[in-house]
Amino acid sequence: MTLSTGKIRWGVLGYAKIARELVIPAIRRAAHSEFVALASRDAAKLAESAVRFTGGHRTYVGYEELLRDAEVDAVYIPLPNSQHAEWTIRAMEHGKHVLCEKPMALDAAECRRMIDAAAKNGVKLMEAFMYRYTDRTRKVVETLRSGVLGEVKFVQASFRFLLANPASIKLQPALGGGALYDVGCYPVNFCGLVADTVAGAEPGTARPESVKVECVRSGGSGAGGDGVDLLFSALLKYPCGLVAALHCGFNAHKRIGAEIVGTEGVLEIADTFFDPAGALVLTRGEERTEIAVAESDRYRAEVEDFAAAILEGRAPAFGLAETLRNAEVLDRLFAASRG
Repeated sequence: MTLSTGKIRWGVLGYAKIARELVIPAIRRAAHSEFVALASRDAAKLAESAVRFTGGHRTYVGYEELLRDAEVDAVYIPLPNSQHAEWTIRAMEHGKHVLCEKPMALDAAECRRMIDAAAKNGVKLMEAFMYRYTDRTRKVVETLRSGVLGEVKFVQASFRFLLANPASIKLQPALGGGALYDVGCYPVNFCGLVADTVAGAEPGTARPESVKVECVRSGGSGAGGDGVDLLFSALLKYPCGLVAALHCGFNAHKRIGAEIVGTEGVLEIADTFFDPAGALVLTRGEERTEIAVAESDRYRAEVEDFAAAILEGRAPAFGLAETLRNAEVLDRLFAASRG
């Protein structure tokens, strides 16, 4: 198959909210992609999917059955975090390419096993960091590379919201719950992107030389808590001199944004991980300039890049080096939070 004639046939493992409301519709909008199969352990959810998504996709009660479908080329995995490694590896052993929700793994060791399995089975693997496919992120990188900020000294990024559902899987330790896994992985990735760009390094190579954290857990504060993290804040220092502050949480009002501070200017990034039209705000001295940001379709762009990578035999634009770096940094942050 070629990009001009090929089409990737997608299956989805699990009927999670992100799948039914965002990613399956994106697959249906995307070029070179077709939604052909869905697996769930809940027959009622499969019946609902047939009403929501007309067109005759196949349904399977159980994930393994979908993986045996020879007419599925790639799978999207939105399962609970604790199940990502198991089902990603199983899918790749069936010869399927895999787009896996973030965080791709619970730790760096799992992440390495998944990357090794992709190489062994000759398939593509990508972590679904959709914000990397927005005009907003492109404009941030362009601004950094322009040098207009001078020497970049500090970056801060936050992603938090008030989680009101006490039964949410986001609050269950056994399923890989917690704020750092769920939303904190975004600021970790953003700070890594800034550090790579500032250092002129290959993606995924800039690593912090030190980390300091404060954490509040659902079972109590700091290392004494036995539940998931409800609030997580960290300071990271990189060898290039950059200091990064990241914050995430479930226990207070929604707050999503970032800023990058240099010797010559400051760049403010509202809606950092989303894709509406808007503007970055650049301040140099007393001069304030808005850098227009176009509306993006981040889930569709993510799917299209992954499909094109399969058809063209290339790596996706968001690479596994960054995924592994993110997992390693998360490991260090969790270790520091537990003393």
